[in-house]
Amino acid sequence: MTAPARTEADAASEPGTADLSGTADGTAGRPRAGVGGRLRGVVGSLRSRLPGRRRRPSVVPRGSSRDRFGVRDLVNEAAHGIGARPGRLVLTIVGTVLGVGSLVVTVGLAQTAAGQIARQFDAVAATQVVVEPATVRSQQGERNAGSIPWDVEDRLGRIAGVEASGALAPVDIGEAEITAVPVNDPSAPSLAAPTVMATTPGLLDAVRGRVVTGRYFDAGHDERADKVVVLGSRAATRLGVHRVDRQPSIFIGEESFTVIGIVDDVARRTDLLDAVILPVGTARAEFDLGSLEQAHATIAVGAGPVVGEQAPIALAPNQPESMDVQVPPSSSRVRENVQADINAIFLALGAVALLVGGLGIANITLLSVRERIGEIGLRRALGASKRDIGSQFLVESVVIGLLGGLIGAALGVFVVVAVSLAKEWTPILDTMVVLGAALLGGVIGLAAGTYPALKAAGIEPIAALRGGT
Repeated sequence: MTAPARTEADAASEPGTADLSGTADGTAGRPRAGVGGRLRGVVGSLRSRLPGRRRRPSVVPRGSSRDRFGVRDLVNEAAHGIGARPGRLVLTIVGTVLGVGSLVVTVGLAQTAAGQIARQFDAVAATQVVVEPATVRSQQGERNAGSIPWDVEDRLGRIAGVEASGALAPVDIGEAEITAVPVNDPSAPSLAAPTVMATTPGLLDAVRGRVVTGRYFDAGHDERADKVVVLGSRAATRLGVHRVDRQPSIFIGEESFTVIGIVDDVARRTDLLDAVILPVGTARAEFDLGSLEQAHATIAVGAGPVVGEQAPIALAPNQPESMDVQVPPSSSRVRENVQADINAIFLALGAVALLVGGLGIANITLLSVRERIGEIGLRRALGASKRDIGSQFLVESVVIGLLGGLIGAALGVFVVVAVSLAKEWTPILDTMVVLGAALLGGVIGLAAGTYPALKAAGIEPIAALRGGT
C-alpha cells in the first residue's frame, strides 16, 4: 500500500525540520523555523525581561515592520522616569507652579483692579462735565470769547442726562481782610486769609460736596442777595468757626456775613474747602462780580457725548464755539489704558518667576541625565536610538512643565478669588489667560528640556557603560 504524500504543512510541523521550498520565482527561501529562529526567540525574551523594554514576539512575520520604540513605550518610560523620584518631582515643579501661579495672579489682579478703577471712574470722573469760556488770542493778549450766563443752572438742566449743575467764580475783595468774631490775639501767628468764591445754589450737588453742619444757601438767598456765607472745612478751622447753631458771623472788610453751614468732603474742586463761599447774587451786589468763570454738571453715565454737543448751544446759542466743554472719555478706553499699564508691570514680574521655574526644570533634568548615564548606555546597547533617548527626556520635561502649569494656574485662580472676596471686589479673569498659563508650563518644560535631551542623546553606549552607575 502506498504511503500518503506528506503535505507542506506536515513537514513544517515536525521539530528539527526546516522548510526549504523555493519562492514563487524559483529561488531558495530561508528556513521558517529551526535553531536560528529559536535563538532569536530567546534573545527577544531576554530583552523583554529587561526593565523599560517592551516584550516583542520572537518571530516577526515577513512584510511587517519592527516597532522598536513606539509612542506607548515613550510615554511609559517618561512616566517611569518622572515617578521614580517623587521628592525630586515636587521640588522640580515648585518653580513652575510659582511662575505660572504668579502670572495668573498678576494678570487676574490687574484685570480686577482695572475693573474697580474703571468703576470708580464711572462713578465720579465719567459723570463730570466742565464748561468754560473759550479763550482767543489777540494783540492785547488772551481773552475770553464768551461768558457763562447767570441762569446757567436753568439752561443746563434742560439737557437730557444732566442731573445737577452749578457755576462758580472767584471774588475780588481788594484789600479787605477776612476775620472772625473772637478777640484778636496780637501774639498769635498770622495765618493766610481764605479765598472768597461765589457759587450758584446747585454747585454743591454738581461737585458732590457734603455739608457737615448747617446748610447750603438756596435760590432765595441768591435772589435776595442775603449776606450769608458757607465755609469750607479748612477755612472754618482757620477762622475758628466749628458750629453754626448760634449763628456765628465773619467779617469781610467791614461787612458782616452770617455763617449758615460748613462744607466738607468735596469730590471735585477741593479748593472750596479753603474758601469762604458766597451766593452769586450777594457777590454781584456787594463786590461787583462781573461774570462766572466755570460751570460744572453731574451727568448720567454715557451721557457725555450728548451733553458735550448740546451744552455750548444751550449756554451760547449765537456763538456755540465760544464755549469749551470738557466731557469724560468713554469708560472702555479708560479701562483699557489702566489695564494695559498695570499688566505691563505685573507681567514683567510673572516673566521673571517663569524664568526661574524654567531654569529649575533645566537644572533638575541635567542632573537626572548625569545620574542615569548607566541606564542610557544600557538602552543604547540594546538598540535604542539617539532619538529614542532624547525624546524620553524631552517628554519628561514637558510633562513636568504641564503639571506645574496646571497646579500653578489653579492656585492662581484661587488667590485671585480669595483676594477679591476679601476686598469685596468682583473678580475678573479671562478664561483664555488661565488655559494659556497652564499650557505655558508645558512650553517652558519643552524649552528647558531641549538641551538636557540633546545632552542625553549624545551619550555613547560604550562610554556610558564604562562610566555609568
